[in-house]
Amino acid sequence: MTSPSPLLKLDGAVGADAPDEGVAAHYGSNTREQRRFESGDGFVDLSHRDVLTIAGADRLGWLHSLTTQHFENLEPGHTVQALLLSPQGRVEHAFTGVDDGETFWAHTEPGRGAALIEWLDSMRFMMRVEVGDATDDWAVVGKPGLTYELVERDRLEAYADEAGAPVGVWAWEASRIASGQPRLGLDTDERAIPNELGWLTTPGRESAVHLDKGCYRGQETVARVHTLGRPPRRLTLLYLDGSAERLPVHGSALTLDERTVGFVGSTARHYELGPIALGVVKRNVPTDATLLADDVAASQEVLVDPEVGLHVRASLR
Repeated sequence: MTSPSPLLKLDGAVGADAPDEGVAAHYGSNTREQRRFESGDGFVDLSHRDVLTIAGADRLGWLHSLTTQHFENLEPGHTVQALLLSPQGRVEHAFTGVDDGETFWAHTEPGRGAALIEWLDSMRFMMRVEVGDATDDWAVVGKPGLTYELVERDRLEAYADEAGAPVGVWAWEASRIASGQPRLGLDTDERAIPNELGWLTTPGRESAVHLDKGCYRGQETVARVHTLGRPPRRLTLLYLDGSAERLPVHGSALTLDERTVGFVGSTARHYELGPIALGVVKRNVPTDATLLADDVAASQEVLVDPEVGLHVRASLR
């Protein structure tokens, strides 16, 4: 685990809870910070994320063969997201990164970097690649539009002085949840497959799974479900009853007619939408059903189509 961010020393900073401890949840006004961030101003301290480097002449072809993403001929400066799957197609690792022409710079969830590096190292064989941990030297910041930037860790305070006042990670999470982007470990469980979570690239929208590439571990499951349709479960955006004073507990049951039909993932209070959450439910749950999320009433917005293989965000509003 990295040391707490130096930006926690700024006026008004309130530390976030797990899994985001070490950075600020907000700097005094979550609502004001959300408004500012979604208007395109500010940045979010995500320096608790783990950073790794993958260098060497074979790095892109090697990543192409291992992951769900298309890495061959990846242009420098183009950010991509990628997954590593089990042989059964279940999501084991997720990372985001960019290549600079010599090294691929990746970052992943807090505390997950060591396991990712260990797995990648185990798959090097005779390839000309070197995997390294850069967390002590580099920090991640989040920008409006849910994009990322890497900053030298010892320059984080100087970056904040130059970039303007930061906003807390609560603002980032509210934007992420509202946009329907799942987060590994919060919106997934040990059974999760990419098709359930909207992680398949579709026309006009890039995501973590490229459907036009060669074989990789777990591809058979992804291709079968995509071709035949009907993933076992589906990600949904939940609009929570605003009269409730609390947000549902992470991992608690989603129920319909007293039957458990899924689980609650990430939650947030959005400055416009009110309390929202991501949830994973069984495919056959009616898309217009009102669910109970830890006993809080929740209506749904479809994120993953329950019927077909082409998983796009449905426009129901």
